[in-house]
Amino acid sequence: MSSPVLRLEGIRKSFGPVHALQGVDLNVRAGEVHALVGENGAGKSTLMKILSGAYQPDAGSMTLYGESYAPANPLDGRAAGISMIYQELVLAPHLTVEENVTLGAEHALYGWVRPRTREVERVLTDLGQQGIAPNARVSDLSIGKKQLVEIARALLFDARIVVMDEPTSSLTADDTKALFEAIGRMKEQGLAVIYISHFLEEVQEVCDRYTVLRDGKMISTGRVADTSIPRIIEDMVGRSVDELFPSSNHEIGDPLLDVSDLQGRKGLPGGVRFTLHRGEIMGISGLVGSGRSETVRTLFGLEPATGGTLSIRGHDALRAAWMTPRAALNRGLDLLSEDRKEEGLALNLSLVFNLTLSDLRRYSRAGFLQLARERSDGAHWIDVLRIRTGSVEQRADELSGGNQQKVCLARLLQQDNDILFLDEPTRGIDIGSKAEIYKLVHRLAEQGKAIVTISSYLPELLGVCDTLGVMHKGRLSTVRPIREWTEHRIMQFATSGYDA
Repeated sequence: MSSPVLRLEGIRKSFGPVHALQGVDLNVRAGEVHALVGENGAGKSTLMKILSGAYQPDAGSMTLYGESYAPANPLDGRAAGISMIYQELVLAPHLTVEENVTLGAEHALYGWVRPRTREVERVLTDLGQQGIAPNARVSDLSIGKKQLVEIARALLFDARIVVMDEPTSSLTADDTKALFEAIGRMKEQGLAVIYISHFLEEVQEVCDRYTVLRDGKMISTGRVADTSIPRIIEDMVGRSVDELFPSSNHEIGDPLLDVSDLQGRKGLPGGVRFTLHRGEIMGISGLVGSGRSETVRTLFGLEPATGGTLSIRGHDALRAAWMTPRAALNRGLDLLSEDRKEEGLALNLSLVFNLTLSDLRRYSRAGFLQLARERSDGAHWIDVLRIRTGSVEQRADELSGGNQQKVCLARLLQQDNDILFLDEPTRGIDIGSKAEIYKLVHRLAEQGKAIVTISSYLPELLGVCDTLGVMHKGRLSTVRPIREWTEHRIMQFATSGYDA
């Protein structure tokens, strides 16, 4: 094995009383993909921000290619060859691919920016992406192609170590395949890749070595090929996760929601029909852009409906075009958005305000808010969902992505409505927290709540749901018991619309 090109030794970092990192070591070699895994709040993001120069460590040392490395800011990190590719892409959608790739590294001649088209074409070719035109507008690209544009920018800046944070969380299967091929080419060029992911199947497929963090400490490290997934999970959560998908005896009761001929301006040209019963966990699968999210967003009133009706608790049918989010909440519907940062959270507000914002009437007396009661309820949900935070007053944007997702879920639990639409409920959630959320969903079903779950992760749908329907170009298949579905059958309908 080659000697490490990057060494982090004894890294410590605290934020007030919270010890985010407690003497972490990490060694990364050239030409390898090194997985950095752990639960939300384990310290992965903090460690990478120290590596990039965004944070300064309280103690410890770093060496890069045998020389002392102590970046004062992200510019120092980039100049040293460290490139960060975040889960939330940092691109200017109104600019072209070339303009995004060269942003911050423009070459000027007599006051004019000199085109670098050939250089951009070269790095795209190195990634096997000759099909991406340098003059294409980034807003016209798929999410997967945008991710590859970020990687191209890293290569143009002569990155030697590329950090990828949950790179496949929003990608289709084809885009994921293209990303893995690009990572393979980077390895061949001698680059080191630090790969952060909660999908351990991906870690097994694409990574050479791994390091597990838990509670700010380095727990284990080794070769992926020599270690089983259950062992890595046990190191991550500190216990054996014997049953990821829970079993429960919840009963499916009377219909709560009947949807007939739903049509919408965004991705729903045909009539979507289904009936959702009390105590039922219904899954919706399909490719990105198939109409999965558009269905629940239209039912909730976030997207305009052009036709269709819905009947709630057996009441007279209501025209879908009349639905608004406030009307949906008042009628017992609630939605967990797949985009927590844009729609699920008020990032500049505290955790407790995010929990109660859609239900302030509960805490209002004579025009005044009962803040102590708000904080008490917030503390309750922090405890129930094991949200890692310093206090209920901490701002939402200071939490890790996974803990932000838990806050979004806590808001639904606080609202206590009977019909829940969960759009990608475990995106960015670690394996231990996923198991907890699956159990929570089953407990909600046992309480008689009706749940629609949308997910790109087929094992999740097959392991959690009672029934399942698949979307193809805005059309929903027949909703069938989960035992009648296989991954092959799901993908067959999702890709072709053919329901055998």
